[in-house]
Amino acid sequence: MTGAGRGIAARMRRWIGDAAAVPRPVLWVLGVAAVGQLVLCLRWDGVAEGQIWQGARIVCVAMMLAATLWIVHWRVRRTPGERRVWRVLGLALAVFGVSSLSTLILGLVPDLAHLAAVPSAVGTFIAFPLAFRAVVRWSRRSAGVDPDDLLNGFSSVFVAAAAIGCVLAWAHPADGQTLLLTTLSWGQQLTAAQSAVWVILVFSALTAASVSRLYRDVRIWLVTGAYALAGSSSAAAWFSDGARPGWTVAVWCVGLLLVSAAALRPVRFVPVAASDPVKSTVGAFVIVSAGVAVLVTALLTGVPAIVSLFAAAAVMGSSVRLLVNLHELLQLEASRAQALTDELTGTANRRALLAHLNSTLAHGTTTQLIVFDLDHFKEVNDGLGHGAGDDLLRMVTQRLQDKLPEGAVLGRLGGDEFAVVTTGAATGATLPALDEVFAEPFQLTQMSVHIDLSIGLAYWQPDAQAGIGLDAATLMRQADTAMYDAKRNDLRAVTYDPERHADPQGLLSMVGELRRAISTGQLVVHYQPQLHAGRPVAGRAGQLAGVEALVRWQHPRLGLLLPADFLPLAESHGLMDAITHQVLAQAVAQQAQWRATGRDIRVSVNLSAGTLLDASLPRTVDQLLAQHRVPATSLVLEVTETALLREPDRSLLVVEALRAMGAQVSIDDFGTGYSSLTQLRQLPVSELKLDRSFTVDLLTDPRAAAIVANTIALAHDLRLRVVAEGVEDEPTLAALSDLTCDETQGYLHTQPLSAQAFDGWLQRHESGAGLTSSSQVAV
Repeated sequence: MTGAGRGIAARMRRWIGDAAAVPRPVLWVLGVAAVGQLVLCLRWDGVAEGQIWQGARIVCVAMMLAATLWIVHWRVRRTPGERRVWRVLGLALAVFGVSSLSTLILGLVPDLAHLAAVPSAVGTFIAFPLAFRAVVRWSRRSAGVDPDDLLNGFSSVFVAAAAIGCVLAWAHPADGQTLLLTTLSWGQQLTAAQSAVWVILVFSALTAASVSRLYRDVRIWLVTGAYALAGSSSAAAWFSDGARPGWTVAVWCVGLLLVSAAALRPVRFVPVAASDPVKSTVGAFVIVSAGVAVLVTALLTGVPAIVSLFAAAAVMGSSVRLLVNLHELLQLEASRAQALTDELTGTANRRALLAHLNSTLAHGTTTQLIVFDLDHFKEVNDGLGHGAGDDLLRMVTQRLQDKLPEGAVLGRLGGDEFAVVTTGAATGATLPALDEVFAEPFQLTQMSVHIDLSIGLAYWQPDAQAGIGLDAATLMRQADTAMYDAKRNDLRAVTYDPERHADPQGLLSMVGELRRAISTGQLVVHYQPQLHAGRPVAGRAGQLAGVEALVRWQHPRLGLLLPADFLPLAESHGLMDAITHQVLAQAVAQQAQWRATGRDIRVSVNLSAGTLLDASLPRTVDQLLAQHRVPATSLVLEVTETALLREPDRSLLVVEALRAMGAQVSIDDFGTGYSSLTQLRQLPVSELKLDRSFTVDLLTDPRAAAIVANTIALAHDLRLRVVAEGVEDEPTLAALSDLTCDETQGYLHTQPLSAQAFDGWLQRHESGAGLTSSSQVAV
C-alpha cells in the first residue's frame, strides 16, 4: 500500500473508531428508521399514497431527526472545543426538523394542504442565523464586535432574494404591475426566499472551508451537502407548483449527512483570527456593490417594489457592517500602537525597538544601538516613592526627545533602562546629546537629583561586518553586555568588543544561575567569630564577642563560591538587595536557634548600599526580629562609609530608625572611604571596623600603626567600639591589644564556618582547647 493509501486508511480508522463510540440505542433508532424509509421508498409507485403510508414516512423522519439530535448532543459533550458549533447546529436542526414535520403533517390534511409550504419556509428563516453562525464559528475564534458576521449573512440573503425576485419578475411579467405580490403567488414568493436562504448557507459553508483549514475536514463537506440538499428540495417546489416531491427523503438524507458529520472524529486545525476585518470588509463591499446593482436595475426596469426593498435592506445591512469594521480597524490600530508603546513614557517599547532594529539591519544601514540605565534609580524609587521615580522617567524622556538627533528612535526597555537607535550620520551625535541631557540635575518635588548613566554601545556596519549574521536580539544583547561592563567597572560608556565581551567565563549565564540560586536556597551563610582583645575589659580576653554573617554560594556545579566570585555580578545586575535580605533572614533565624540552646550571640550582617537607602528596611528588620523573638540589641548592621556618605540625609533617617528600635550600626572597612568627621559625629553608629589593609601592615608600617592608634583613640572618645579585621598572627593581636582595640576578627581565630562547624569550634574554644589557627578547624 502506498503512503497516501496508508494515510487514508489510518484516517478512516480514526473516524470509524470515534463513530463506534456512538451510544447503541441511537444506532438502533437509526437502523429502524433506515429500514422503514427503505421499505417506504420501494413502496413508491408514482401515484398518490394513502394517509397511512404518509404517516409512516413522517414517523421515519421523526425517528431520524430525534436520532440526529441525540448524536449532535453526544458530540457537544464529547468535544468541548467545538461545543458552541454543534450546540448551535443542533438548535438549527431542531427548528428545521419541527418545521419539516409540520409541513408533512399539514400535507395530510386536505383543507390545510395549501399551507404546507409555510412551516418549512418559516423554519428555514428561523434556522438561518443559527446555521450560518455554526459554519462561521467553526472557522473562527469567538471575538470581535460581530464574531458570527450575521450582518453580512442577513444582507447576503436580502441581496440574493432581490436578485431572484428580479429573475422571477422578468420570467413572469405582470402587464405593468409594480408589486411582486401581483406577479407571483405567495407560495412562490416563500419558496424563492427560502431558496435564497439555502443558497447563502451553501456558499457560506464553502467560503468557511476555503478561507480556513476546514477544507481538510470532511465534516464541513457533509454539512455543506446537507445545506445543498435542503436547498435543492426547496427549489424543486418552484418547478412543481408548490408540491414537494421527495420531501421526506430529502429531509431524511439531510439528517443522515448531519449524523455522519457529528459521529466522525474532529480534525485538528488552527482557526483563522476571529472577525477578520479584511475578509468581512471585502464581503460587505461585494454585498453593497451587488445590492446597488440590483437596486439600480429595479428602478430602471420597473421590477416590483419589494425587490427594491430587499436590495436596499442588503445595502443598509452591509453598510452597517462596514462601519463596524471601521470601528474594529481603529481599535486594532490603537491596540497595535499600545502594544508597541511604553505606557509610562509614550516612547517605543522593547518590541517596537527590536522591530525597528530588524528593519534597519535588513536594509544594510549603518546602525548604532545605545543602551543605558540610570545609576541609583532604585534609591530614588525607595526614598522618594514610585511616583517620584515615574516623574523622573518622564522628565528623562522629555529631555531626550528634545535633544536627540533627527531620525533617532528612543525607547524604554523596562524599569530605568532605555535604548536609542540611530542610523547613518546621526550615530556620532547621540553620545554628546546624552551628555547634554544629563549634565543638569532633574528637579523633583522634594529635591534636585543629579543622574549618572551606565552606557553600552553596539554597532552594525555593513562594510566592516559583511557576511556576519546579526539580528536585533543579538545587537541588543551586545549593547546590554557593554552596559553591564560599564556599570561593573564604574565607567560611563563602553563599546561592545567581541574579543573582550565574548563572555569566555560565562558571566551572563552566571547571572541567570545566581537569580535561580537566590530563589532556590543555594545561598548559605557562614559565621566568623569576633573575640575580645582583652585589655579594655579585664578577664574577657579571647572570649566570644559576636560573629559576622558572611554569604557563600553553594553552586551545584562549581562547589562553594566566595563573595568575590559572585557579588560583583550581583551588584551590576541589581541583585544585591535580594541577597542582603536573604542573608539577614538566615542570620536572624540562626540567632534564634542559638538562643534556644542558651547562647545569646551577637550577629553582624552587611547591608548593601541600596538596602541602606530603603526606607522600609527598619520595618522589615523589626518584623524579622519579632518573628524569631530575637532582641534588636543582638543584631549589628554593617554599612560602608561610601554607602553612608553617598546620600547622608536619607541614610541618616534609616540609621536613626534602626537605632531607635535597638539595633546596632557599624561602619565597615573604616578608613578606606572618603570619611567625614562631621558625618561620623552625627551618625548614630556604635561600632567602627578597621579594614584589614591597616591591620596587616600594623607591625611593618609606622604610618599604618599611627592611623590605627589614632582611629582607636578617636572611636573611644566618641564612645564607639572598634573591631579590627584581618588579624592573622599573634604579634598583630598583641599590638592591637596594646592599642586598646576592643575586638578582633580574622584567620588567627578561625576562617568563616558553617553554623554546624561553628558550634563545634565554639565548644572547643570554650573548653579551653586553645584553638588559634584556622588550620585546626575542619570546615
